[in-house]
Formats: sequence, C-alpha cells, structure tokens
Amino acid sequence: MSRVLSVRSLLAGLYILLIASCGLEQSTRTEIDLLGTTCTVTVYARKPSPVLEKSFARIREIDRLMSYTGDESEVAAINRKAGDGGVSVSSSTLEVVERGLYFSKLGGGRFDITIGPLVELWGIGKENPGRVPSAEEIRDAVSRINYRRVRIEGERVALENPGMAIDLGGIAKGYAADEIVRILKDSGVKHALINLGGNVYAHGKKPDGSLWRIGVQNPESNRGSYLGVLTVADRAVVTSGPYERFFTLDGKRYHHILDPETGFPVENGLSSVTIVAENSMDADALSTLVFVLGVEKGLELVESLEGIEALLVTEEKKLFSSSGMESIFKLTNEEFSL
Repeated sequence: MSRVLSVRSLLAGLYILLIASCGLEQSTRTEIDLLGTTCTVTVYARKPSPVLEKSFARIREIDRLMSYTGDESEVAAINRKAGDGGVSVSSSTLEVVERGLYFSKLGGGRFDITIGPLVELWGIGKENPGRVPSAEEIRDAVSRINYRRVRIEGERVALENPGMAIDLGGIAKGYAADEIVRILKDSGVKHALINLGGNVYAHGKKPDGSLWRIGVQNPESNRGSYLGVLTVADRAVVTSGPYERFFTLDGKRYHHILDPETGFPVENGLSSVTIVAENSMDADALSTLVFVLGVEKGLELVESLEGIEALLVTEEKKLFSSSGMESIFKLTNEEFSL
C-alpha cells in the first residue's frame, strides 16, 4: 500500500448534501487505495465523457510519483539519496515539494515536509502501531527534521543530511484534487464533485445553478453526523482532525497529527480544523498547519492569507472561525456554539 497519507489522513468528514442532476447525466467513478484512501469523482454532463478515466490516470500517476515507498516513487528515491546528492524529479513532484517548502517556511516548521523520520517512528496508521517511542528515539527523529536542509537546483531535489526523509502526506492529495479540476476544465465539464478521502472540491455550481452544500463532520460523533453545513462553489474544503487515525495505550489516545517540534501528537484542545480555499493543495497543507498552531495562532495566520477561511472545533464543542466563514457556514448542531 502506498503511504502518501502518512503525515495525516484527510478525514472522510465532509458530506455532500442535496445533490440534484437537473436532467444532466451523472457519471461517478470510485477507486479504493489510491493515495492511501478512497477516491471518488462525480461529473454532470450532457453526455458521457472520458474525463473520469483521465482523472484517475492522473491520480494513479501522482500516487506512483509521491508515495513514501515504492520502486517508482520519486519521493522514496529522494529519501534514499539523503546526504548523497539528491535526484532529478518530474515537474509534478517538484511543484509539490516547492509548495510544501513554502508552507513549511510559512509556519516556521510547524508543518514540515521532512517529517518522514517521525512519522515512520510512530507508525500510526500501520497495522500494528500501538507503541510510544522512547524519548531518545523521538529526539533522534526530530533532529532529522528540517525543511531548511532541502536543496532544489533545477529539477534536482536533495536532502543535505543522511537520515532525512520527505513525506508529502500533508499536501499531495490536495495537488491531486487540483489536477483533476484542471482536467475537468480542459474537458469542458462545468459541474463536478471530487472527494479524495474527505478532501472535497466543488467544481462549478450544482447543475440547477445553486451552490453545493457540504456537511462538516461532528468530531465527537460517528461518521455521518455533521455539525454544520458549508455552502460553496469552486472551492476546496479540507478537514483535519485526530479522531480517525490513532491508537490507545494505557487509556491515552495517540493520534496521527504530529508536532515536528515536540515529536509527539499535538495536544492543544482542538478536535478538527476545516479549511476552505480556492485550491486544494493550499487547503490541504493549511488544515494540518492550523491544527498544529492552535486556535489563536492558527486564526491569525488564516486572517493574513487572502482567499482562505477556517473553522476550528475544540474539544469543548466551541467553534472559532475566520472573518469570512460566517457567510458560507451554518451551524446545525445545537451541542456546539459558534
């Protein structure tokens, strides 16, 4: 199995509500275990289109290039050559690495694409994690995390120090969604929904001309229960939270969202973060970064970025949102307060 999702799983915490076809043909295709998750693309058009096959061919290509492991993975090749000159990569991998470095710098390393050693150490999401690493192991892994030690020269990506490892799990699925949107536009598709394991993109409006309604998962409840509804078009919606990938040991839960500074799962009182953005790659990275930063610093960052909105849910069932979120979000669960 590929492990593009090793930094964090994008939650299946977004639900498409009240879809109407209005006479257009609905074509849906789903493939399991691409990018480490279930990928679904639904298009609405007058007649069948080869766009679904093109879309999934592109997802498979991104999965092949950017998985953490695999003989054909360019990311795995970069990691194998850590401290030894690096490798030449495709324009796709180069674009994602460069954008990942942008967000690594933007967050001061709280989101760091070189988090691979720490993710590998904890193993959360593998079949049998269930072990808390020792303090010495964590110190060693953290010492090998440093986005500033990634060098790009032309098409060549190099890790300066042996033992470093890039992991694009926090951004690659967003890139894949953006690439599908590009394919849809090139093919003339005006209405579509992309769902890559909870990383949702609403392309255009619904066929009846109304906005898409996307439910946001209640992090305190079973999958399928939502706390509110987002109303959007031509926007990516990505949710990050600790409630789907974790293990419990001696009564304590350890989840998959790891802090590159401490080496441990983040503990800041947040239950989930939902980001709405014009492109999915940015929403993908920011959902993790804002979660790690917490309510105050996370919202401060979001407010400094144009075209980005955020909804943060705390363990106390309080919601905090960016200034533009009120126009697109409606709270529907009275257990929560906004």
